[in-house]
Amino acid sequence: MLTRSNRNIQFTKLLKADGRLREFNFRKAAGIQGDLFTVDVSDDRGNRIMFRMHKADGVWKIAEQSLPEWVKENESSYNDLIEEELRYI
Repeated sequence: MLTRSNRNIQFTKLLKADGRLREFNFRKAAGIQGDLFTVDVSDDRGNRIMFRMHKADGVWKIAEQSLPEWVKENESSYNDLIEEELRYI
């Protein structure tokens, strides 16, 4: 009998964005169907910016949202960080 367990996945990575080293927090809840991560990061004023990433055609993409340009321009880096973390799970 093959059983598949759903697990919460969360990790934090440092990434240079907009000229600063920033802490990005990634989370995938066990109850969420499909491939979806929520990500949050602080801006220069300490406000939290939250966005979602979904997997499409084998690549993690930012779900359509109004976000600062420095968040959007690092999309491929987020993909790399998520894939790297999932390799060890």
